[in-house]
Amino acid sequence: MTKTIQRKWTTWPRLLGLFFICLILLFVIAGIYIVFLSKDLPPLEKLENFDPDLVTKVYSDDGIMLKELYTQRRIFLPLEQMRSFDPSTGRYYSDLVNAVVASEDHRFYNHWGISMRDFLRAVVVNLAAMRYKQGFSSLSQQLARNLYDRIGFSKTINRKVKEILTAVQMEKRYTKDEIMEMYLNSIYFGHGTYGAQAAAKRYFAKDVRNLTLDESALLVGLLPAPEHYSPIKHPEVALRRRNTVLRLMLNQGKISRKRYKSAKSASLNVVDLSDDQGIAPYFTEHVRRQLEQISDSLDIDIYRGGLTVYTTLDTRMQKAAEVAMLSTVLANQEKLNEQFIEERELFEELAWLGIHPEDSVKLMLAGEKPLYEELRKKLLVQGCLVAVDPSSGYIKAMVGGRPDYHDDFNRSTQARRQPGSVFKPFLYTAAIDNGYPVTKKLMNQPIMINVMGADGEWKPWRPRNDDRSVGDRVTLREGLTRSLNLISVRLVQELIPPREVVDMAKRMHISTPLRAVDAIALGTSEVYPIEMVSAYATFANGGIYCEPMSITRIDDRYGITIAQFYPKREEVLSEETAFMMSSLLQSVIKKGTGRRVGWWNGGFNRPAGGKTGTTQNWTDAWFVGFTPQLATGVWMGVDGPPQISLGDGQMGNVAALPAWVEFMQTAYDTLSIPYSEFKKPAGIVQLGICQITKDLVTPNCPVEKEYFIKKYSPSGICQLHSKTNPNSSRRRSDFD
Repeated sequence: MTKTIQRKWTTWPRLLGLFFICLILLFVIAGIYIVFLSKDLPPLEKLENFDPDLVTKVYSDDGIMLKELYTQRRIFLPLEQMRSFDPSTGRYYSDLVNAVVASEDHRFYNHWGISMRDFLRAVVVNLAAMRYKQGFSSLSQQLARNLYDRIGFSKTINRKVKEILTAVQMEKRYTKDEIMEMYLNSIYFGHGTYGAQAAAKRYFAKDVRNLTLDESALLVGLLPAPEHYSPIKHPEVALRRRNTVLRLMLNQGKISRKRYKSAKSASLNVVDLSDDQGIAPYFTEHVRRQLEQISDSLDIDIYRGGLTVYTTLDTRMQKAAEVAMLSTVLANQEKLNEQFIEERELFEELAWLGIHPEDSVKLMLAGEKPLYEELRKKLLVQGCLVAVDPSSGYIKAMVGGRPDYHDDFNRSTQARRQPGSVFKPFLYTAAIDNGYPVTKKLMNQPIMINVMGADGEWKPWRPRNDDRSVGDRVTLREGLTRSLNLISVRLVQELIPPREVVDMAKRMHISTPLRAVDAIALGTSEVYPIEMVSAYATFANGGIYCEPMSITRIDDRYGITIAQFYPKREEVLSEETAFMMSSLLQSVIKKGTGRRVGWWNGGFNRPAGGKTGTTQNWTDAWFVGFTPQLATGVWMGVDGPPQISLGDGQMGNVAALPAWVEFMQTAYDTLSIPYSEFKKPAGIVQLGICQITKDLVTPNCPVEKEYFIKKYSPSGICQLHSKTNPNSSRRRSDFD
């Protein structure tokens, strides 16, 4: 018996020693394990420089935010700007912070990174269940997981240890408010939004400091599972979850029972989360593409960098452009619909009536329901409008397609369409630049030309005027004013060969391939609308071409300017040639094919020049015009293929000009743009000429005034009236 007792007493010290040895080994292994995991943690420098992905904001020239660019929608906001002021207590408070603490970590302000009570409870629950059933993540641990992707997201022991280690480091480095600020700016709230400010904007269209108690509780309720608790997808589940957060806040004394009852009875006032294209969607997409092109050279990330991009667009002009485009395009759609009714076979073919019910398609064309996407290219009238400042090239308004059927194709910058007669000014510019006066006469008579067809065979081509007119000799001014095709064709045959016309268009920065053939006189080679507008703007700017420009400045997230952009100007015409073309194009508006400008919808009565354009079978309708302060172009047509006619008589002055007039009227009135004349250069003279012969006036001639480039001034005297009415007192010098 005594020996047995002795053996027990000698065994206990051994067991105790063995226990301590095992305990020491356990601590050593744990230490080695922790050291091993610590090597894989983010460096402390990264902890000290919290640098989350931020939204890039695009602003208009008049200070309106147009668009946000992001992969993760995130807006950083300091914690003090998330708090609201309570006038009854004279203190700042935040229901959002209180809700986060109550719901996610109610011991947040008392622990040092992890809550030991929650940790021990989770250990007991998980051991009892023999599986991972309950977590114990503190708010600091959640932040660690959200800040550093290298920690990982799978539920493993390694991940939890890394979270704890990182959380402890964070608690050493930061105050509780700093940790809360980082948490609220980095946590995911669902639907692509990161951070409380982005979530408040996304769900309630307000700043986070203006959130009500029920709205704050709803946002915090999303955090455990944003998709499951989404108020958009699962409103009833979201409501129950919100009320749970409110009850936790009540139980922890963070809100009064009165506020609890009021918030609990509130409905879900979530805003419509349909994809918002923002203001001027075609323009902002144009800006986005330009930013992508320069991002490497500037070493910027346009989706994560929190940049501020300042642009040239004016939102007031943009609104005017969208309204004008929509009203005009709908009128053109009605005309096209009438054509479909009259041409039954064409409608059946284009509308795929063997597949789609006819009644449904007609309702869609009438605007009573959206048109099937696969039918839009053939049945939907499209259009574009772009306006630039001639003196700078600043794009002030851009509509790249129908405002009511937005798509990714920007017709103002990407569509290559035949310009028809809006191309004719390049012919006349080349003639003026080569010294021909606007009084130069050509025969307005039929002509036949052999042209090579698509099959490689030569075929006869007999151009004719749109009004079917013929006549005697016609001046260049009258030829352009009336848009006479016969004069344009004779111009490239007798005065300026097609190759020189191509060179002039290229000089004025038309970049598309142009065919140097006689048919170029009628605008058969495709062009981009924005390039046509910028070329016309050159006339208004005294021969100085300005490259179209959309971005003026880029600031980084700290407000430091990292890029500044200035107008790119190039003298491509003499100011005398530019003035003469402005004068010719003013005649088009005053008494030619563009005279509807003066009376359509009350008329636009500022000094302006412009040109209509219509392609064969009315498939494209154009009007491009300018004042000294603004150049604007409008195109209307159907995308195709095939090329679909807008309808009989749908010429540029009918289908496109109304949008131009309405836009210019509204823009000038809204912005109070002052009256301005085109400035006459010193190298231009105005002389008296005979109304009949167009030669220099004699004392006996019926007189009109005409502009000439001084160095190319005519010398011929009217012979028709040189010997009649000798007592007339008119002298040529009266008009010098």
